Amino acid sequence: MTAGGKRALSIAVLAVAVAAALATFLLALDTQRTAPPHTVAVVGDPAIADGPGVLKGMEQDAAANAIPVSTTPSPGNLAGAAVMLVWMLTGILILTRQPGNKAGWVFLAIGVAWIASSLAVALVVWDARTHPGTIPLRAPLAVIGEIGVAPIILLPLLFLLFPDGRPPSPRWRWAAWALIGGGGLAILGTLINPGPLNNFVGGGVFYQNPAGIEALAGVAPALIGVGTIAALGGAIASVFGVRSRFKRSTGEERQQLRWLVTVATVALAILILGILAVIGTPKSANDGTGWFFVSILISLVVTVAIGIPAAYLIAIFRYGLWDLDVVIKKTAVAFILTVLIVSVGAFVIFVPGQVAFWGGNEFGVVVGFLVGLLAWPGVRLSRWIASRVVYGRHSSPYDVLSSFADRVGEAYSSEDVLPRMATVLGEGTKAEAATVWIALAGFLRPASTWPIASTPAPLGLDGDSLPTIEGQDAVEVRHQGELLGALSVRMPANDPMNPSKDKLVRDLASQAGLVLRNVRLIEELRASRQRLVAAQDEERRKLERNLHDGAQQQLVALSVQLKLARTLVERDPAKAGAMLETLQGSAGQAIDDLRDLARGIYPPLLADKGLVVALEAQARRSPVPVTVESEGVGRYPQDLEAAVYFSCLEALNNVAKYADASAATISLVHHDGVLGLSVADDGLGFDPSSTGYGTGLQGMADRLDAIGGRIEVESTPGHGTTIRATVPASTRPEAPA
Repeated sequence: MTAGGKRALSIAVLAVAVAAALATFLLALDTQRTAPPHTVAVVGDPAIADGPGVLKGMEQDAAANAIPVSTTPSPGNLAGAAVMLVWMLTGILILTRQPGNKAGWVFLAIGVAWIASSLAVALVVWDARTHPGTIPLRAPLAVIGEIGVAPIILLPLLFLLFPDGRPPSPRWRWAAWALIGGGGLAILGTLINPGPLNNFVGGGVFYQNPAGIEALAGVAPALIGVGTIAALGGAIASVFGVRSRFKRSTGEERQQLRWLVTVATVALAILILGILAVIGTPKSANDGTGWFFVSILISLVVTVAIGIPAAYLIAIFRYGLWDLDVVIKKTAVAFILTVLIVSVGAFVIFVPGQVAFWGGNEFGVVVGFLVGLLAWPGVRLSRWIASRVVYGRHSSPYDVLSSFADRVGEAYSSEDVLPRMATVLGEGTKAEAATVWIALAGFLRPASTWPIASTPAPLGLDGDSLPTIEGQDAVEVRHQGELLGALSVRMPANDPMNPSKDKLVRDLASQAGLVLRNVRLIEELRASRQRLVAAQDEERRKLERNLHDGAQQQLVALSVQLKLARTLVERDPAKAGAMLETLQGSAGQAIDDLRDLARGIYPPLLADKGLVVALEAQARRSPVPVTVESEGVGRYPQDLEAAVYFSCLEALNNVAKYADASAATISLVHHDGVLGLSVADDGLGFDPSSTGYGTGLQGMADRLDAIGGRIEVESTPGHGTTIRATVPASTRPEAPA
């Protein structure tokens, strides 16, 4: 059967069970109203087994009382039906999300069995006491009424099957088989045991077991005893099984198990107390101790009947077990709407309706109109109540996602969007603290925290993997496969991370990728601009130093020597001529120095001949042999040629300083509007993952980034380094000769 088929089946079973409970209620009312008092209905031979003694006791009770209480719709019976409906609802909640979970089917089976048994008893009592012979197949119904509650033997399985529908380990499977096998033996013994059926005695019907076999009257009690002991052993073992799982559990699973372990432990204590009381009570004891056994039985029934579904529902509501909050919210909305409609309908029918339809006025029309106007507020009220029941004062995860998506779509600045993201993350998960991290320059840096507190320290990135964030649950944020940052939350100890909250964080992370990419681009652009400004300031100071220490000093010396030569022209013409020749050489040296300085600013050869010729000239002056290769390279805008030229010089400078290389190659290739550049050497190499960009490489990256280019570094220790760059480039026509 498919998952959808299982869900449909579970809901259909619930609908039938509700109808059966209603039918049981109506049959009990009719039996109370029409059955003759002080009588006992007899079906079958009362002389078999202990039939005579049981019949005598029933006749004495009937003479003293009217219809026995157990056949009436008493508060106890109604409470029992309500509890079983809760069991069935719990099973259906589980099966809507996990159709294969055996715990859901156990819940459903126990609830259905109890209601089916109650309906069978009500039908047989109604038939035997008020309408004899009306119900066909009365004997099979009587058997169902007697053993229909047998699936309750499987109740301890719910301790073993929490939370994934499987025992905690294979070594506990024997407990499940002991429950099933022992229960089967007990049911078989009850089925073949001759004598009256116990479940009908309280209803004033002596019904001889139609399946009883007199020849096996001695075997049936033995089967019941052996089966009961085996099932009891399996039930006790199931308590230790769930405690074993609890001891091994951590975090979220431990919180989910806590309540169920408490229920199991209390139930076991009550059971052991009852067993000890039975063993320690002498057989000659009078009925004065009966209240004690009744109290123990009631305590055990209340503990398991209410405690087990309550423990499951707490795990579902509080700790997000199986992500059932959406299902529960929809169910709560439907339930609240039903109550509102029924309440308003009852008011209209029983109060104003009496006047409207039997009083001859139009008040009913006005009431109907007002009820129609109240429909939409009723829907909104039911949704609000359901949200408060399921999520408390916090927004639902889906409201959080919707809010975040709306805020991302609004025009927030980068300084505002990250705090909003952290706030949404923290409030949506009910965390103690939330942090938005951004991956930048080899570190995972906290970009925003909620609530505003001390900022965590940056964490180093090891390649493309997310580092461990101590004390927090973290989810990485990626966009197009690139690690951009992370979202982390610190959950309170009493409300740890669960699947629904983890899914919320991951959904937020999937939406946050584009936001963090934009923020990181802005941060990188800001940092790049700061580096460019700093580099320009440094170049300006360097130029100032070179001019001051070089050409300026030479020109000052020339000026002083020219004044001296002027004074010698008249007094010593020969010496003045020699000095002027010396000054001519000094002037030539100053001109050369200025030319070299100008080449550092923008080489004339680059302006006249282009990239290839300018780089070949620099290659000849390099201390490391350099080869220049080119393909399809022409002339380009001045800013592009300057950026590529100085980037190549920076790369050659790194080769000369650090590479210890024997040769280097510069390659320039123009193809499809892109200028490709590579500088490769056969030097020492390095590990790019552990070594960041130095000032040289960072300067190259900033130069090329300013004109839309990208840079990549490939290097392996002992195998040289290759720097590759690509720049969008459109050639410009050569100037006419």
